[in-house]
Amino acid sequence: MTIATGDQLPHAVMNVLKDGVQAVDTNDVFAGKNVVLFAVPGAFTPTCSAKHLPGFVQHLDEFKAKGIDVACMAVNDAFVMSAWAKSQNVPEELTMLADGNGAFTEALGLEMDGSAFGLGKRSKRFALYAENGVVKQLFVEAPGEFKVSTAEHVLSALS
Repeated sequence: MTIATGDQLPHAVMNVLKDGVQAVDTNDVFAGKNVVLFAVPGAFTPTCSAKHLPGFVQHLDEFKAKGIDVACMAVNDAFVMSAWAKSQNVPEELTMLADGNGAFTEALGLEMDGSAFGLGKRSKRFALYAENGVVKQLFVEAPGEFKVSTAEHVLSALS
């Protein structure tokens, strides 16, 4: 079942690379905070690298001015997410979450099968806005589209 507006985000553990691989509990990411989480099908993939991540980097200060933290998630490992962040000049304030086994993605009900493209199971492209771990807005892209999960669209929806 796909997560919906009003639902509590599921508990999971993801990873980040900071002085080695570190586990990050979703409770620590979302509890007591306002957070935009956007997910991409894969680090270093064309739309993700050319548009999705750069849009959130470009507009990060606008989210921060609203008191909103921003996190990016992909079904990749922490080493890939870290390398991608460096290649994209991602500031430390934008958290790069590695959902390596896709457990959080699956718990959200937002997984997709990219096997036809050699990607295996990945996350759908989406963005969500949560307050204290409760989904207030959810923007899931139709296959092959990049419209509703952009930083610009999410910002306009939060205005």
